[in-house]
Amino acid sequence: MIVYQDLLSGDELLSDSFPYNELYNGVLWEVEGKWVVQGAVDVDIGANPSAEGGEEEGVEDQAVKVVDIVDTFRLQKQFLAFIKRYIKNLATKLTEERQAEFKKNVEGAAKWLVSKLSDLQFFVGESMHDDGSMVFAYYKDGATDPTFLYFADGLKEVKC
Repeated sequence: MIVYQDLLSGDELLSDSFPYNELYNGVLWEVEGKWVVQGAVDVDIGANPSAEGGEEEGVEDQAVKVVDIVDTFRLQKQFLAFIKRYIKNLATKLTEERQAEFKKNVEGAAKWLVSKLSDLQFFVGESMHDDGSMVFAYYKDGATDPTFLYFADGLKEVKC
């Protein structure tokens, strides 16, 4: 398995179990999330307490719906106030060759994100590091599950 860590904070943000599509010449990765149910599971063991003279035990339903990517990588919601600083900090971590390509494409990606601002949810890694990467989520037209966006250059591949 490959885990992708935030290049600046080291937080785990994604793994290869979530396929991605590249946007803006690879500057952004788009990843489909899914709503999943976690918590109490109703298991039918075939017993009928009322027929056996007992009463049904009341069990509180602890099930909760969560988005798989947010839950798996413990992403924290955060308002996007640091995108300029993040792009500047990230660019310094890239090779000179990659910096040129990144700078050429990141403006288009950033403008596209700004155009979707009212539709986006913002998350940061578990450490909530000020300089760490942002993960963006939105719902495509008619979708019931969110789609996630990552700055590809802000991820470090780690084999597990």
